[in-house]
Amino acid sequence: MQVNIMNEDTICAIATAHGMGAIAVIRISGSHAFPIVAQLFQQNGKAFDMDKMLSHKAYFGQIVDGDEMLDEVLVTFFKGPHSFTGEDSAEISVHGSIFIQQRLLQALIAKGCRMAEPGEFTRRAFVNRKFDLAQAEAIADLIASQNAAAHRVAMNQMKGGFSNELKTLRDKLLEITALMELELDFSEEDVEFADRSQLNFLLDQAIAHITRLTESFRLGNAIKNGIPVAIVGETNTGKSTLLNALLGEERAIVSDIAGTTRDTIEETLNIDGTLFRFIDTAGLRETDETIEKIGIERSYKKLSEADIVVGMLDATKEYGDMCEAARNILEKTDLTQQVLFLLMNKIDQKVTEQISTETLRQAQGAFNGQCDRLRYDLQIEIGRTEIMPISAKQGIGLEELRSKLSTCKSDFDANGTLVTNLRHYEALRNALESLKAVRQSLADNIPTDLVAQDLRIALHHLGTITGEVTTDEVLGTIFSRFCIGK
Repeated sequence: MQVNIMNEDTICAIATAHGMGAIAVIRISGSHAFPIVAQLFQQNGKAFDMDKMLSHKAYFGQIVDGDEMLDEVLVTFFKGPHSFTGEDSAEISVHGSIFIQQRLLQALIAKGCRMAEPGEFTRRAFVNRKFDLAQAEAIADLIASQNAAAHRVAMNQMKGGFSNELKTLRDKLLEITALMELELDFSEEDVEFADRSQLNFLLDQAIAHITRLTESFRLGNAIKNGIPVAIVGETNTGKSTLLNALLGEERAIVSDIAGTTRDTIEETLNIDGTLFRFIDTAGLRETDETIEKIGIERSYKKLSEADIVVGMLDATKEYGDMCEAARNILEKTDLTQQVLFLLMNKIDQKVTEQISTETLRQAQGAFNGQCDRLRYDLQIEIGRTEIMPISAKQGIGLEELRSKLSTCKSDFDANGTLVTNLRHYEALRNALESLKAVRQSLADNIPTDLVAQDLRIALHHLGTITGEVTTDEVLGTIFSRFCIGK
């Protein structure tokens, strides 16, 4: 059951970013939006003639509060239901002075508006059926998108891509439910309207569909928040130096003292339109130091959760030691789910003559043979593992690393429908469990009325995603995350 939270208040808020700028936009929405604006808006010293007002047209004039002109403005009117909120709405574009913005808000409130709550404009649009709840949440994701991939996913969801898939699913389940409930209506006549093989076929389709959506959450979450890249390795292999070099700033402390990094450090970097979330971890080694041990445990946890693992190896060490360190990282990486980069770092320290770009390039080429040897000794197949010689300190090999990371984004294709929202993911998982219970019940010849109940539960969970089934508390939680003015 959907709770109607609409009221008769007319709301206002600043829609542009807070602070001083060239212009600012104040939004007004509600049943009294037009009369309130009309009390403040004039053209050439005369009250604006609302009878001649046209929707979706901007009008130049002045905002006058009492005898004082606040600013020259553009006012655009949107006649409901053909507006964002579905209500009568107006947008006033003023000069970006903080003083003007605040004075205009005060004048609007004095005439009968109240300040909008976070996300209240979008919430009203949802209640007025301008779009469903999944699309409303996609608007927030679109505003927060920081890269091309996240933008594509949010746009797809805002245009109804995800909602359409859910509608297809619900239609399938409603068809099954209708057949079962029809059978229950005629239970005394011992009539079977629902052919069990057909029901199982429809169920298998629905289960496969939901399974694909739930499995897309890891990818969707990575695109939304950044593809997680764990930088791991023994102490003093150059993990923090690599992070700083990739970011172009001194984000992590670099020291020759082993165990400097004791906790994870996370920073995001946009590479060719895709957001990567790099995680610098504590060095892997045996230690009795309590705090460092906690950091190392977190390193292994981040390694297991990452989609890409960057394993740092010290090229100045003996080959056998370097091979053993690589084997330790390899054993803890799941190459069926993760991409692994093994980086032989510090090749600049192997150059005996004066360091130059040319000598470093030569050193890099010389280490390619060791990379091939390491691949052979560890029996690493070409595919999801790259082995590269680099110098994080001198920047050698980093452009190639960025390029190879960028090619990984093909594994994170954002063109299809992806689940990016934890609330949606949990609802889909709950629906999936209910459908699996239905399939098992059909196999066990459980009475139809009990099977139908599990189907209704699955429909309930899917309905919570789009807002067909929701509560005021849930809506309040969702829209409170929006900015004021949206």
